[in-house]
Amino acid sequence: MDRIDFSCEIRGAVFDIGDCERFLHALRTIASDTGTTIICFNADNLAGKRHAEAALRHALRSWKAGTLIANSPEMEALLYASGSRQCSVASSFGVHAGKNRAYVCCCPACEGVWEALTPLVRFADGDWEDITPERRARLKELFSISDEEIATAGESRLADLVLERVALLEVYR
Repeated sequence: MDRIDFSCEIRGAVFDIGDCERFLHALRTIASDTGTTIICFNADNLAGKRHAEAALRHALRSWKAGTLIANSPEMEALLYASGSRQCSVASSFGVHAGKNRAYVCCCPACEGVWEALTPLVRFADGDWEDITPERRARLKELFSISDEEIATAGESRLADLVLERVALLEVYR
């Protein structure tokens, strides 16, 4: 299979949302002004940056093939991130009212977008890949990963099991 061009850039960010519609409108305006697509993933529901990258790759592949499940590339990416065809499930993988820790993705990467986003979000450094015990429990629940699967695959393979669920959405279309 041909490799899909992946020119997205992903950064970790923290921000507080009072009004989701207003925040999303601001993102869409910045995306339109800079000629890109901006997708925010709830980092607490992801198994790291590789999870965001996998969701973006699958969504981009669907977009290029004309086989979208959703009516927008943003929702398509959230569907893949959730490993579900249900928009109600996928929406929990996006932003929410209150404090957010998110992977902010710019596809394709372009000049000026990060500066334009600065009034809305604070880009954060740090270890976003660490899966705490509470995040581990959340991922197991969100992706229906059993203790037996963990025992078989190994404790260190939780992220791989999550990525498997993301890839399986392609099969369940």
